[in-house]
Amino acid sequence: MKIRPVILCGGAGTRLWPNAKKHQAKQFIDFGNWTLLGKTLERVKASIFDAPIISTNAKYLRQVKQHLKKHKIRKFKIVLEPAKRNTAPAILSTALIKDIPNDQPLMFLAADHLIEKVGLFNKAIKKNQKKLTHNNIFIFGIKPTIPSSEFGYFLTKNNKVSRFVEKPKEARAKQIISKKGYWNSGMFYLRKDSIINNFKKYQPNIYRNCNKAVTKAKYKSNVYYLNKQAFTKATAKSFDYAILEKTKDINAIKLDIPWSDLGSWKEICKMYGRNKRHYYKKKNVFHRPWGSYVNLFNGKEFLIKELYVKPKGILSLQKHHHRAEHWVVTHGKPKITLNNKYFTMKPDETIFVPLGAIHRIENPYKKPVKIIEAQVGSILKETDIVRYQDVYGRVK
Repeated sequence: MKIRPVILCGGAGTRLWPNAKKHQAKQFIDFGNWTLLGKTLERVKASIFDAPIISTNAKYLRQVKQHLKKHKIRKFKIVLEPAKRNTAPAILSTALIKDIPNDQPLMFLAADHLIEKVGLFNKAIKKNQKKLTHNNIFIFGIKPTIPSSEFGYFLTKNNKVSRFVEKPKEARAKQIISKKGYWNSGMFYLRKDSIINNFKKYQPNIYRNCNKAVTKAKYKSNVYYLNKQAFTKATAKSFDYAILEKTKDINAIKLDIPWSDLGSWKEICKMYGRNKRHYYKKKNVFHRPWGSYVNLFNGKEFLIKELYVKPKGILSLQKHHHRAEHWVVTHGKPKITLNNKYFTMKPDETIFVPLGAIHRIENPYKKPVKIIEAQVGSILKETDIVRYQDVYGRVK
């Protein structure tokens, strides 16, 4: 039996746009002729997978259908949530649709994860298919590259998950990694009957109301419109909190592959840094007295640049009215001014420059400085620079 991929595509992506009233959901952002949902749809074309099921809401239905058409996926089902109830009701509702047999293996994927080395990922899915039972759950762990406070972790004993740790502080994350902890990727693998049995046992309210929402759903053109009255009565809980923290039968599939949820501008900057040869164009290089910069990608209300600050180069002391900036240092040791603070940064360190903050980058050393910069805002032009001091005489 082939594995049925279920793509959870309801997230709003508010972490990237904290002050924006209207913002793009992360899975639909164009990062340079590709989106995270598009990459996910391409992954589930592998021979181990059956036709995908997409769980989303009415707001995103048009964009989901456009993606399915663009990626030439003709066989699919869409399950539409009539209200936001977190991941537990979303996961259960997709599993309950009637064309899925009871012993069907289901692979739950987030629409907004970037996974590289897909062959290794699919091999791990196939390898563990025979181990699925009517009760157990497999979750995918990613070997951490840094002690990040942006991800959840889990610890294991004999490949069984012994403990979950939700987004710890950096010092605690270091301890968890030293105990061979893994990032919790939020990807789950289990059979339909295991989902039903676990929800009946640990979350009867969610099971009862989601079952009604699916039974009373309207079905038209491959789309299940879940019954709103029943679905809104289901308790809003994450799958982690509702099921994973209650059941004892959780197995870990540990992967050492490049993975990111691109959940922060730091992660997005790093992704462009890793892949800059794909985005680099000579015509987008601009020379300045302090060095140069190259515009790698101009997106919707964001711009990614690489700054090159030559030895002894100093940018002007400046601020912006219309944009905030996120910097990731990739080379050298820049000295930074941020309002009343003055400090040195090292490679892989990151900093946020809020809208209106007075700032400067200096390179007092013999080695060049390189920084990947994400500008986020309504105006992303050089005209949005207010200079206070400048060693090259550019203050009027």
